[in-house]
Amino acid sequence: MKKITICLILLSGVARLSAQKDSIHIDAKLSSDRKTLEVSQKMVYYNHSDKDLTTLKLLNWISAYNRRGTSLVYRKLEDRNSDLHFSKPDQQGKLLELDIQNNEKQSVPVSSLSDENLFIPLEKALKPGEAVTLQLQYRMQLPDKKFTGYGSTDQNTAIKYFFIVPDHFDPDNILKRNYHDIEESVSFNTFWTVNFEIPANNFIESNLPQSEKGSFSGHLDSDPEFLISENEYPSVKMDIDGNSTEITFGYNLKPEEKQDLEFYLPLQLKFLKEKIGFIPQTLFISDKFRAKEDFFGNNDIAFWKFRFQLFTNAEKTDLDYFGIITKKILDEKIIADKEKDHWFKNGLKSYLEIQYLKKFYANTKLLGNLPETRIFGIKPLKMFHASKVKLLDRYGLAYQYIMLQNLDQKIDENYSALSNFNDMAISSFETGSLFSYSADKMGYESFNTIVRDYISKNTGNRINPEEFLQTLSIKDQSTGYLSRFFKQKNRVNFRLKHIDKENDSLQIKIAKNTDASIPVLLETQTKEGEKKTYWVETEENLNVKEVSLPASDNIYKVTLNSGYIFPESKYRDNFLYAKGLFSNAKKIKLKLIKDIPDPEYNEIYISPRVRFNNTYDKFLLGVNFKNQSFFDQKFLYSFTPMYSTGTGKLTGSGAVSYSFLPAESIIRSLTLGVSGSYFHYDYDLAYRKASAISSISFRKDPRSTVSRSIGFSYNYYERDLSPVMIANNDYRKYNLWSLGYGFSDSQMIHEKSFSLSTQGMEDFNKITAEGFYRWEFAPRQKLSLRLFAGYFLRNDTRNNLFNYGISRVSNYAFSYSLLGESANSGILSQQFILADGGFKSFIPGTVNKWITSVNVDSSIWKIFHVYADAGIYKNQGNPAKFIWDSGIKVRIIPDFLEVYFPIQSSLGFEPSFKDYAKRIRYTLVLNLGSIINAARRGWY
Repeated sequence: MKKITICLILLSGVARLSAQKDSIHIDAKLSSDRKTLEVSQKMVYYNHSDKDLTTLKLLNWISAYNRRGTSLVYRKLEDRNSDLHFSKPDQQGKLLELDIQNNEKQSVPVSSLSDENLFIPLEKALKPGEAVTLQLQYRMQLPDKKFTGYGSTDQNTAIKYFFIVPDHFDPDNILKRNYHDIEESVSFNTFWTVNFEIPANNFIESNLPQSEKGSFSGHLDSDPEFLISENEYPSVKMDIDGNSTEITFGYNLKPEEKQDLEFYLPLQLKFLKEKIGFIPQTLFISDKFRAKEDFFGNNDIAFWKFRFQLFTNAEKTDLDYFGIITKKILDEKIIADKEKDHWFKNGLKSYLEIQYLKKFYANTKLLGNLPETRIFGIKPLKMFHASKVKLLDRYGLAYQYIMLQNLDQKIDENYSALSNFNDMAISSFETGSLFSYSADKMGYESFNTIVRDYISKNTGNRINPEEFLQTLSIKDQSTGYLSRFFKQKNRVNFRLKHIDKENDSLQIKIAKNTDASIPVLLETQTKEGEKKTYWVETEENLNVKEVSLPASDNIYKVTLNSGYIFPESKYRDNFLYAKGLFSNAKKIKLKLIKDIPDPEYNEIYISPRVRFNNTYDKFLLGVNFKNQSFFDQKFLYSFTPMYSTGTGKLTGSGAVSYSFLPAESIIRSLTLGVSGSYFHYDYDLAYRKASAISSISFRKDPRSTVSRSIGFSYNYYERDLSPVMIANNDYRKYNLWSLGYGFSDSQMIHEKSFSLSTQGMEDFNKITAEGFYRWEFAPRQKLSLRLFAGYFLRNDTRNNLFNYGISRVSNYAFSYSLLGESANSGILSQQFILADGGFKSFIPGTVNKWITSVNVDSSIWKIFHVYADAGIYKNQGNPAKFIWDSGIKVRIIPDFLEVYFPIQSSLGFEPSFKDYAKRIRYTLVLNLGSIINAARRGWY
């Protein structure tokens, strides 16, 4: 009896401890100009840890907006957004005043109002389960809303993460947690009472229940948010299985959008209730949340004055709001540390999306109605495999796209370290695909039951998603691989090895490249299109599985994991034919334009090419044969025979390469390749180039802009020579080898790069170093600095072909895109390439010993820049010489089309020269890939 009594006492203590909830009471007043918020706050905080506390950590996240150098500013710069970095003091958020008093009404010292983490000393140790009450009086300046979606505009104010609160994910109160604008919850399991005094004729909405205008109270497992606006925003009320639900929107809805929502929302909520077992009575959707959680890829395509609609407005509303509502419900109900457990809610959202699409959009295409668009009476998109890809395939395709670049990350990577694309493709899509795959295998109702029970069991408590995975594996042992799968980058691949007919059965051999026991879905299809599916259980530590099927089934084609349902590293070997000419082989398909790859075929892209090469070849007309689709591949080839309109001869180029992409290594890629080309570098003079290359690209943090690489190349050149060149004993044939290291950091504000290389042949060896720095000192205003140094270790060359250039480069390696390779006069000779000395003025001569130079460029007004170059060079047998120049640069298209007007230089005041027009220089970069890479920054 005594033991029972002790147990009851212990259990009651645990129950009281677990039932203890923090409470926060706030009286807040927003100024009429929406820039200042005054707060009177009472906070009751319980010690939820298992040790005594001597300090209490409070999050002062308004200070993330108060200066350059905060974690928030750095994250925005990573996303290519410099608004906060360049913000003015009156646009920033900051804590202006703060007074904290303890239980005895004594003021508690605060070290700094600008710290995001305030460590408050407690008068006496706070024991586990005990509470402390603090009174806070503070005043803050609200930031401009454009930075994060929270703050003020002239019309409204959005408040979230601005109140000073404890960090419930750090019960020990020792770890700093800075604000990164990633929508993480920190104030769960708290009872809130908030009374707002707002400007006259304003309205206020919140995710807290509102008892009367401006007064809110209730329990939240997420952070409170408030929207104060001059406009009253709409809401939709509905009845779901006898229970009332109201969804309030923090933005205006078009009449047709609201009408669509009144139709779709009840269907969506009923669907969600069947899957996860609950729906809330109220939901608040902010404009920011809508933008973050809407359906990716259903927007109209706008091109010039044309607009092409993929989906109807009603379909877009349905697709968008299912994801928005789903994620909002999960965020409000499930307590998860987003930094560590982001994948659970993100994965559930994608899983539920997949189930919704299977029910209502099973046959809808990825491009929606776009393939049906007629242009001049035809449907051109029907020629593309992309027009046949289903909307459901987007989850597997997104993973494939990023994985094939080896830029994917493991599922349980810390959220703040995920790239923007991996937030979607890995945390959400890959996890959701694995949940769907497991549900398909064990049965959807069984999976949904586990989800419902797990969420219900952990209501009010922080989840541990590992327990969810363990529950799945208990229900179905074939899901046991998931726990380890989530902790590493995966390159799992299933492969159909061979199909053999033996007597009355087909023997199908399936190989896998992992020791894990992962089930695979096998699908058979007859010529008439009849399909059957079979789940095949693979064995641990056994890499080949043989499946026997009746030959009487008349099987024509066998497929593994059809529809990208499992995140494999390679789908191309998941198809085999059992009959016909291509039995146990892949068919070949010829295509005209680059496309989403069809893994069932070996695709060869044949596309016409027209481009201007230089003044000698003029326009090149040809056909390109390659295997590169929209997705990267390890093995690539490209051959382009071309006709030179300038010479009337055949020219062209070709290349073959293979890349090794280790998933877990300091190396991101190791590429080996060979290439060859044949073009003209002067009138009736051609060159032939053959190269063998190898390059190593080192692994990079996908959120970082830093990249490092090492490259080695061997090149053989053969040139046609003119009679004069022959008489001067010019080089007809030569071999070049080069070895180099490159570092680049393309971050905003401080962009920098460095390269070090050495090059040689039988007649020379030289070493070259180049550094570049560009500082954005004001919005779209930059100062750049380039340092160059080159030195010949040995130079026994017969002429100046391999010399360093001062104002013009010698393109002996045919690596620069010069419009006039051998032009010595005319507009083609005025093309400028930033290489070697980098001087813009035509300073005569070349360098055969050493040269150092510095090139400076700075914005002055809009597209106008000033530049200056200075350097010292030395030729063999001559003393060192100092040279310089300066002028004006006009950036018509930055980094791609720029014009240089020299002013003053070592040659004198150049505008006074009679041939000044011939001294004007220009850069012209005709490289679409460079433009695309510049636009991609921040997404990957």
